[in-house]
Amino acid sequence: MAKRRKEDIESRNNSLADNVHIKGAGQVKNEIISDTLKSNFMPYAMSVILSRAIPEIDGFKPSHRKLLYTMYNMGLLQGGTVKSANIVGRTMVLNPHGDAAIYETMIRLSRGNESLLYPYVESKGNFGKAYSKNMVYAASRYTEAKLAPICHELFDDIKSDTVDFVDNYDNTTKEPKLLPVTFPSILCNVTTGIAAGMASSIASFNLKEICDTTIALLKNPDHVISDTLSAPDFVGGGYVIYDKDEFERIYETGRGSVKVRAKYSYDKKYNCIDITQIPSTTTSEAVIDKIVELVKTNKIKEINDIRDETDLSGLKITVDLKRGIDPDKFMQKLYKITPLQDSFSCNFNVLIKGRPMVLGVKSILLEWIDFRLECIRRRISYNLDKKRSQLHLLKGLSKILLDIDKAIKIVRETESENEVVPNLMIGFGIDEVQAEYVAEIKLRHLNREYILKRIKDIELLEGEISDLEATLASKGKMKKIIVNELQEVVKKYDNGRKSEVLYEIEEFSEDATEEIADYPVTLFLSAHGYLKKIKTANLRLSGEQKIKEGDTLLPEIECSNKDELLFFTNMNQVYKAKVNDLADTKASVLGDYIPSLLDMDEGELVVYMAVLSEYSGYMIFVFENGKLAKIDINAYATKTNRKKLINAYSNKSQLAQALYIKEDTELVLCSSGGKMLLVNTAVITPKSTKDSQGVAAMKLKKTQKVTSVHLYQEGEFEKAWRFRAKNLPAAGALPGEADNAEQLTF
Repeated sequence: MAKRRKEDIESRNNSLADNVHIKGAGQVKNEIISDTLKSNFMPYAMSVILSRAIPEIDGFKPSHRKLLYTMYNMGLLQGGTVKSANIVGRTMVLNPHGDAAIYETMIRLSRGNESLLYPYVESKGNFGKAYSKNMVYAASRYTEAKLAPICHELFDDIKSDTVDFVDNYDNTTKEPKLLPVTFPSILCNVTTGIAAGMASSIASFNLKEICDTTIALLKNPDHVISDTLSAPDFVGGGYVIYDKDEFERIYETGRGSVKVRAKYSYDKKYNCIDITQIPSTTTSEAVIDKIVELVKTNKIKEINDIRDETDLSGLKITVDLKRGIDPDKFMQKLYKITPLQDSFSCNFNVLIKGRPMVLGVKSILLEWIDFRLECIRRRISYNLDKKRSQLHLLKGLSKILLDIDKAIKIVRETESENEVVPNLMIGFGIDEVQAEYVAEIKLRHLNREYILKRIKDIELLEGEISDLEATLASKGKMKKIIVNELQEVVKKYDNGRKSEVLYEIEEFSEDATEEIADYPVTLFLSAHGYLKKIKTANLRLSGEQKIKEGDTLLPEIECSNKDELLFFTNMNQVYKAKVNDLADTKASVLGDYIPSLLDMDEGELVVYMAVLSEYSGYMIFVFENGKLAKIDINAYATKTNRKKLINAYSNKSQLAQALYIKEDTELVLCSSGGKMLLVNTAVITPKSTKDSQGVAAMKLKKTQKVTSVHLYQEGEFEKAWRFRAKNLPAAGALPGEADNAEQLTF
């Protein structure tokens, strides 16, 4: 029994395996990878290039064209707006990529989103803003749209057989391959797209300048583009920085870069900058985030606050400045280090008759002229055929005029309806089309007056046909039609440039002296390396200075906010900083930890801080072995903005004390044996080499060392001559009870 059950299970499993078996499944097939790519990837890549990402000569990608054509068929070129969800749903008859993608396409084409210099969709409701990533568009069920007036230039000729129509994706309807645009829309709006292996990035130009340039090329193919086309024009406005060589390269090759700056105004009353136009390649949030980041890293210290004041009137970023800051110079700095100046990279990749080609402005306009000439030719041919057909019918009608009674008699006496047309053809010597037309005339129109009125159109039609034939035979006349159309487009839709062209600009130089507010401050440095800057005017309102437990404050230093700081460390290095680099603070905080602020090496500590208003004077280094080095302070001056200098002083002996003196003075050296030596720095020759070992100044016993040095105060010693030496090195003297000298240490 158990054996039979086991056989049944095996039989059932084999049967299931036979049912689900797929031929070739699990087999490893050897195939050349290049063949696999050709058979799998290449068709996909071609589809993306030709049917999705790259615009054609009419200026549109397939997704744009399908949406606009659907709106045209909905009658949205006139009348009021309709719900965007309705438009999106109907567009899916032509575009199967989903409602979200279609709606996003509509958003970008809309006036409300401000993505295009010449928008094709009039919007009602919240369509978001291209200059803000946080201002998100509303759902399609809430917004409404219709076609903008400029779309007349896209569709007015479409019913005159000017372009080819193809089946949609499921062969249920037809859609145009191109739109018969009456102006070079390809260069009037920004178009970007990323395909497989290639991309397209087309800058926008002013409509009037493009039309004028096209007219000039129609009249003279050798026309110099830059004579009529000054620079690209962007919907966000701002300033386009003129670069003749770069623009010539774009006009000639279609590749290059356009620099765009934000536009601002200065409000003197509130001491703030209002930024109202930014490059189209960035957003207001990106600008604000970058400035905030630079403020946090102390690279920008000129502002008190920044905020986004964008409202219904448009974009507005407000920057509150500190007192005494030049707004124009500050903006030059922001242009250099923030997205307020950005570049639009040009790659004019366009589909020309199914082939992607990177073309310059001139080549694109010449291709558009050829395209438009073909549209004009087809329109004339279409109208010519219609008029010839109409003339043909009227000529048949004129023969009826010779004997109306005969025509009536033929119709009345014909027994079968099917024989009416043949009998009219025989009776008047006309063809079938003419006879059909006569047979369809209403009984009330079979009178002499009606027929005479119609026949009068024959002469007019013959004249029109003659003109159309002459135009069709003359390329010059067809070009004149294009010129007239372009001039009409300019009259209707030109609204001036949005972006102002800057021919001369002032560039910010990092090497230039930074404008720093000048006001008195007091510096407090602790033994553990904490430093705080307090406005001197606020000191009287400050309480007790806060320090860490076990830390002590060194003597405070009064200086200017414009001064420079040199921090000498225990590792024979010096770090440079500006007093302005420190934030104004108050007594209740610890201050900035200098090793972290200046990114010092691990274990590195500050041993002396020098405050300089200018690079004049000397650094004095007194070493434990009794030597003294006098270094010209200019040795620490640098032409570049280096923050760290190595070999700041000699490492041959341990440093006892460092001092900065503006001019030669007398110093008191103190040894561990209690002796003091009075040395005048004028007798020591200054060195330009920072790590000079110096000269022997104080004689020491083997177990002794120099412990400190300080500036001599008049009256410090009762008999100062006892401590002065005629020659160096000298041992110095022990202070007496009458001397007020104290061994000071750092």
